[in-house]
Amino acid sequence: MFLKQYYLGCLAHASYLLADEASATAIVVDPQRDIQQYLVDAERLGAQIRHVFLTHFHADFIAGHLELRDRCGADIRLGAQAKAEYAFVPMKDGDTLEFPGLRLQILETPGHTIESISILVFDLAKDPDKPYAVLTGDTLFIGDVGRPDLRASLGWTAQELGGHLYDSLHNKLIQLPDETLVYPAHGAGSLCGKQLSSDTVSTLGDQRRLNYALQPMSKDEFIRLVTADQPEAPAYFTYDAILNTRERPTLDKTLEQVLRPVELEEVLAMGDAGAQLLDVRDTAEYAKGHLAGSINIALGGQYATWAGTVLDRTRPIVIIAEPGREQEAALRLGRIGFDHIKGYLRDGMGALAERQDLVWSTERVSASMLAEELASRNPPLVLDIRNPPEWNAKHLSDGVNLPLAHLRERIGEVPRSRRIAVHCAGGYRSSIAVSILNQYGITNVIELAGGITAWEAAKLPVITG
Repeated sequence: MFLKQYYLGCLAHASYLLADEASATAIVVDPQRDIQQYLVDAERLGAQIRHVFLTHFHADFIAGHLELRDRCGADIRLGAQAKAEYAFVPMKDGDTLEFPGLRLQILETPGHTIESISILVFDLAKDPDKPYAVLTGDTLFIGDVGRPDLRASLGWTAQELGGHLYDSLHNKLIQLPDETLVYPAHGAGSLCGKQLSSDTVSTLGDQRRLNYALQPMSKDEFIRLVTADQPEAPAYFTYDAILNTRERPTLDKTLEQVLRPVELEEVLAMGDAGAQLLDVRDTAEYAKGHLAGSINIALGGQYATWAGTVLDRTRPIVIIAEPGREQEAALRLGRIGFDHIKGYLRDGMGALAERQDLVWSTERVSASMLAEELASRNPPLVLDIRNPPEWNAKHLSDGVNLPLAHLRERIGEVPRSRRIAVHCAGGYRSSIAVSILNQYGITNVIELAGGITAWEAAKLPVITG
């Protein structure tokens, strides 16, 4: 038996390749949409990918089940409660796939979603009776459990799914042996839970002792606990969950269509017609100079998550990147189903060498410089675009909290007659915010380089609690 975890840090996503070498059969669980790594490893093992499982319809990324079906002829297997446009094999509680050295057994574990399953992995050479591992999808994480509130727009209440989640955990997963390895679909940074560990594997015994949601409590207490204080889900989550149920173009076909160089004049015309001009360069480079009207979401941070949060999936996208990084930018958008890319600016910012009239810059200031301005007669308004829990923990005096995810809808709250000082935690989100403010004609803006982290490092005061 062979089991390998693949961890995609930018989406905090874990996927798995299992193989039975005796039968030359490989199985992929919860694949990302770009599937090359699974193909390479299966070939190295001398195995063919014959099955692909989704533990549920993921909301935070587009899975690669259709890509593996079309490339390898793999059959798609989903929980018995799933409904999808494409053909799949429904897997109900107790169903198995058995090979000479490997057995997979299904547990239906609804709660995060109604169709959620977990997969017991038996290494038959070691012990045919006790599971070696369990792939828990988003039902059980390391340090947390799957949130039950993401299907509200699809007809399920958080209380209903929370009750199912309690039953799945207590009647099925917690009953497994202590030494069973727990392999979830996400880790720290995922918005599918509220306090996921940075560990990507644990044992069931450790989770039974340490996971707050697995401690003894009534079902009502559990539902209150797991539905409270969940982070806000990005707008694209429902879109992705639905897209994972549909027949759609595969990633390779999409990239063939979207990766075309576009001359500057055409980019400008597309921008005038409503296209989103997405600059994916580092925040410092964007601040030095960028195409007027563009939005900065840098590849170096949580690029896909923030793109899905602040971009409009109904309007075309044109990428502005350092030459050679256009495919990465398009691929990572493709991972969340944002396939409406119409090309990239040929030569990147080099195309603007003779058009400096189209180049804007962002004024970035140090913490000490901002402190001086705040002490002046006409101080700027401090606009803190972090999330409310971050603001509640600590913030600058006299600042205003307007979370980045809601900046567009609340743009009318930003005064145009006053200088604005924008900051976040470290400078990534503030660059996105400045570019959005500029799009709405709010240009008397400065950005705190390094965010509140730099402010504290300069020994400047914050309000806590």
